[in-house]
Amino acid sequence: MRFHALRALSLAAMACAAAGTQASVTDQMIQTDNRAGKNVLSWGLSTDGERYSPLKQVNTANASRLVPAWAFSFGGEKQRGQESQPVIYNGKMFVTASYSRLFALDATTGKKLWKYEHRLPEGIMPCCDVVNRGAALYDNLVIFSTLDAQLVALNQDTGDVEWKEKIDDYQAGYSSTAAPIIANGLILTGVSGGEFGVVGRVEARDAKTGKLVWVRPTVEGHMGYKFDADGKKIENGISGTTGQTWPGDLWKTGGAATWLGGTYDAKTGLAYFGTGNPAPWNSHLRKGDNLFSCSTVAIDIKTGQIKWHYQGTPNDGWDFDGVNEFVTFDAPDGRRLGGKADRNGFFYVIDANNGKLENAFPFVKKITWASGIDLKTGKPNFNADNRPGDPTSGDGKKGNSVFSAPSFLGGKNQMPMAYSPDTKLFYVPANEWGMEIWNEPIAYKKGAAYLGAGFTIKTINDDYIGALRAMDPKTGKIVWEVKNGAPLWGGVLTTGGNLVFWGTPEGYLKAADAKTGKVVWEYQTGSGVVAPPVTWEQNGTQYVAVVSGWGGAVPLWGGDVAKKVNYLEQGGMVWVFKLAK
Repeated sequence: MRFHALRALSLAAMACAAAGTQASVTDQMIQTDNRAGKNVLSWGLSTDGERYSPLKQVNTANASRLVPAWAFSFGGEKQRGQESQPVIYNGKMFVTASYSRLFALDATTGKKLWKYEHRLPEGIMPCCDVVNRGAALYDNLVIFSTLDAQLVALNQDTGDVEWKEKIDDYQAGYSSTAAPIIANGLILTGVSGGEFGVVGRVEARDAKTGKLVWVRPTVEGHMGYKFDADGKKIENGISGTTGQTWPGDLWKTGGAATWLGGTYDAKTGLAYFGTGNPAPWNSHLRKGDNLFSCSTVAIDIKTGQIKWHYQGTPNDGWDFDGVNEFVTFDAPDGRRLGGKADRNGFFYVIDANNGKLENAFPFVKKITWASGIDLKTGKPNFNADNRPGDPTSGDGKKGNSVFSAPSFLGGKNQMPMAYSPDTKLFYVPANEWGMEIWNEPIAYKKGAAYLGAGFTIKTINDDYIGALRAMDPKTGKIVWEVKNGAPLWGGVLTTGGNLVFWGTPEGYLKAADAKTGKVVWEYQTGSGVVAPPVTWEQNGTQYVAVVSGWGGAVPLWGGDVAKKVNYLEQGGMVWVFKLAK
């Protein structure tokens, strides 16, 4: 009897351990699960941001048989832009929605398991719509950021709040819209609010508790900090050298917001965060390069120190945020490189270990602000006459206007690209547009817009604005492209089935042959797609999912382009597809 009792206890313990293992997302799983394709544990599918899945049940031969498996509406009157990438684990999908909402759904049926709706205060100041780009999974938590600059961790099973931490003061212009990422037990986040004179930074917190571990500012002159077990701040060195690339006191409200979040590469031990525009937009007020704005900064996650940086647009005068994702990949010679399609219209290939520029080339067809990138110095060759004029040189009210391309909405904006280790190509959602832009006098006021510029977005071509482009990072050539009437604003997915998936503002989710660009499938979702698709396998079936709901920066800031696409309808749905039997 005693033996049987002990055996029963042992079996029960093993069952509990197995259940616990299944219920907890670990660092190892985050780094390896994507190789099997059965879960989606990170923004970017893997922390390096490649957005590649090895799954090939759905492929170029049968993608035309994709049909809806289920669809779920976010409901209510809260529509606006839906830029979220779902994460999927243990049969559950966790997907964020506009106005800082999060839903847990059964991943095979779409049944709602629970909903969390963050209580937002009056007076939030999001720059570019009330969007959220997704959540992170760790342990038994699902963690996301909110428009009032908080970070919330919920129980995956119940939706109960496990911890909640304030990132910063929303009344000073701070907000948060990016999907966090997990790196060795740390949750890494940035901040939004560059148009309000905030100071950009990257934060690392203990993912289980939310307590700060280190903070690294992304504006030169600001002190970084580490935090001990009691939460006490310990100085961890100033970012850069105070006063070296910023005049006067402008660095104190310098912008460089890290609003798109980052990537992490376990092979280098570095997190890569893009930084936004310096503040204000009027570049004549801030002579110098204005580090670390419009840059990629590589941060050692163990120390919170910047190991290297690369600046795409020194002394930015066009709002060419450098926030776009830095996607690491293996070069044929074994080196670890990273690719970045910058807002400024140039694609950069950089050594992921040391920041050395390897290649730079245009990925859009019209660039007016620079004639190219000097590969020896890494600096752009500026076209001086394409910088907006200094207001103080004229009537003091408005500087000379210039037509510049790309527009400040960028050759690529928030919509993440994908990289396929099979084809060795990047798939970039690009846009061809320009802008009339001029500078105006401006002074900082807490919580007020801090631009010092005016603008109108203009179309360039009659037949298209957006184009999905397959780019060769070695040659800089466009291998193929699929043009689109409206600007592309959603991300990309590529798979082992030789497919590339992406959405359009006109409402379509599309799939093309990754080698040729031939479109093999499309489906009308009923509203514009401004979010990245994902795929996973469950119970032997491969699923493809995307969030649909038109919005984001284009209808708010898009000028003539916004008028061109004002017929598009808002929405708020998750669509999931599988092959018809």
